[in-house]
Amino acid sequence: MTPESAAQRIATLTAEIRRHDELYRNRARPEIGDFEYDALKRELEELERQFPELMVPDSPTQRVGDDRADGFVRTKHRLAMTTLDNTYDEGELRDFHVRLAKLFGREDLVYSVEPKIDGASISVTYENGKLVRAVTRGDGEEGDDVTANVKTIAHLPHTLRAPADLTTTPIPALVEIRGEIFLRFSEFARINQTQEEAGLEPYANPRNLAAGTLKLLDAAEVRARGLEIVLYGFGALEPQGLLASQSDGHAALALWGLPTLEHRRSVRGIEAVVSAIRELDAHRSTLPYATDGAVVKLDDFALQQQAGFRGEGQSARKLSPRWACAYKFAPERAETRLKAITIQVGRTGVLTPVAELEPVQLAGTTVARATLHNRDEIARKDIRVGDTVYVEKAGEIIPVVIAVNLARRLPECGSYVFPETCPVCATATVHVAGEVAIRCPNPDCAAQLVGRLDYVAGRGVLDLEGLGGVVAEKLVTTGAVREMFELFALQADSLGAMNLGTPEAPRILGVKNATKIVDAIARARGFDLGRWLLALQIRDVGGATAQDIAAAHGTLEAVAHSEILPRLARLADVVEAMSEVSPRSRLNPPKDEAERQARAERYAALAGEKAELEAIRERTPGAEKIGAEVARHTVAFFRSERGQRSLLRLSELGIAPVAARLATAPVVGVFSGKTFVLTGTLPTLSREAAAVKIEAAGGKVSGSVSKKTNYVLAGEEAGSKLEKAQALGVAVIDEPEFLRLLGLNWADSSCPSRV
Repeated sequence: MTPESAAQRIATLTAEIRRHDELYRNRARPEIGDFEYDALKRELEELERQFPELMVPDSPTQRVGDDRADGFVRTKHRLAMTTLDNTYDEGELRDFHVRLAKLFGREDLVYSVEPKIDGASISVTYENGKLVRAVTRGDGEEGDDVTANVKTIAHLPHTLRAPADLTTTPIPALVEIRGEIFLRFSEFARINQTQEEAGLEPYANPRNLAAGTLKLLDAAEVRARGLEIVLYGFGALEPQGLLASQSDGHAALALWGLPTLEHRRSVRGIEAVVSAIRELDAHRSTLPYATDGAVVKLDDFALQQQAGFRGEGQSARKLSPRWACAYKFAPERAETRLKAITIQVGRTGVLTPVAELEPVQLAGTTVARATLHNRDEIARKDIRVGDTVYVEKAGEIIPVVIAVNLARRLPECGSYVFPETCPVCATATVHVAGEVAIRCPNPDCAAQLVGRLDYVAGRGVLDLEGLGGVVAEKLVTTGAVREMFELFALQADSLGAMNLGTPEAPRILGVKNATKIVDAIARARGFDLGRWLLALQIRDVGGATAQDIAAAHGTLEAVAHSEILPRLARLADVVEAMSEVSPRSRLNPPKDEAERQARAERYAALAGEKAELEAIRERTPGAEKIGAEVARHTVAFFRSERGQRSLLRLSELGIAPVAARLATAPVVGVFSGKTFVLTGTLPTLSREAAAVKIEAAGGKVSGSVSKKTNYVLAGEEAGSKLEKAQALGVAVIDEPEFLRLLGLNWADSSCPSRV
């Protein structure tokens, strides 16, 4: 290749990689997978090696990924989060071992082989066993403090479990633990179904959704999505030398009650490494979450230290360990013919295109159908009936048409024309501004009603066993049920005579089965408010959220005329507006100083309103668990014609559901509405004891200092939190002052000693 052609190719690759970076990091809409992206990056790196004079300082190969976002406090990692070298080639993996074997003069090196969870990197810090901070990777040196969001993850303990056996690894004074936040396939599918039913763009993969959820500014919204976490590595550790190896580290994590990796193995020698990776590759299709490879690490921490890092002497953000590498699995892809495109109409009226394929084997299963997402996706990929298409399993579970093999396109393959009328009821479709979906606006559309009946029949909703599927379809097509509430008029005799088959091949439901259905419908009258909120099918209201709304209100009437929900809905508008006008925005920076000043004033006003709304939420029992978007949709539902009709029909049927439980009122005390941060060693109180006293007096304990912090309770050897409090002008108090505020005497013998 000549320098001229190399320069042209480098320019093309640079522009393409930058475009994909923007799609992936800022828009959460990647168009290619990791394999294709890594191939582009490697081609650019190779050209830059051959023609070093053509490499520019801001080349994509010289930049470090950065996940920092507006709206979060930036926090430095005590020990930088480095980036692993990766390969798709088994020969390069063996070369990795050869370099280490030469360095240490031995072949029998012990490695830890770990599944590479495809999620969002995180670092969580525990001080004296207490979770005090969670920070994203950021640029490796500094990340976003997402402690409030991470604390919503159900399986992450806020306090480490002390070992019962004193001979085992004790809880360290301080430990940074590296891990990954992810979503299971089932939760990803649930959220995407809700997204598509709402007419919104489905999320590209579980990794993007997990990363995006972690950056939401409303912790209640985060809680509604079932994020999970797995921990597998270490940053700063005090005292040093507490752990000798990766194996020791994983054992300690499990001992302390933390979620750790499944299927991790310690093996000796490169052949055992290769074997372990092949086993993992064969097994990963059975896992309920996405894995995109395996991470291979020297097991011994002392050997890791000797091996060191590439890029030493440069910025810590560019370091990569010589003692570890990621072996990534190439995605399994199949090629087949697209026979037809069919349209499904969901319970909310969204028209979803589905690819009907010549059956093909993919990742151990036969695939005959794949999602096409929406009209825009078909047009962007120029997918045509009769095309030969490539199919992958998105997130290793959902078949998706990735691209068209244009070399095999036949002349008769014409562009696909999306239907302008509903294929079920022939109503003209609509495209709502701001949505990607095409909808059937007819609420009486048979397909929508079948979907709604199928939904309410679910076990977690009204539990109408036997009603879903073909029974729901027949009830609608025969006209026996024209809305959900007509279920309560069904009689066992007439229902039992219903033919579920055809006139030529009848299949009668039968009175016995019909009686079970009618009895289940009768039982549903007495179900609690949470279930009935689900049955009303309010947008974004899932099982846990419905129970939270119910607990905060008590009755259906109270939900319909709620005072807190409109305030929470307004909170969503304020948060969105703050993101748009932020004077520190990197995506939409101010044009000049005048605009920056105007934005700063608007941002401050919005921040004040946000603080006021959040204070109201904190004072309202149970409201802290309700997300702002959920509140917005719930308010809109009960103000709509459909919501008003639902209230009337429930009243006519004598159904008045109440909450299964009520949210308890927040503790009222001298610290009500106050947030504390603890740092350093107190004279007589442990941090745990001080936290108990704060919460008992109505206050809250946070792991990080911000402008919303009221007090920093500081003892000896207070570190960066004290410095940050002083910089922000936050009140700093010592233990005697703390006890005085509580109305206690510091010298009082009732004050507990350190525990």
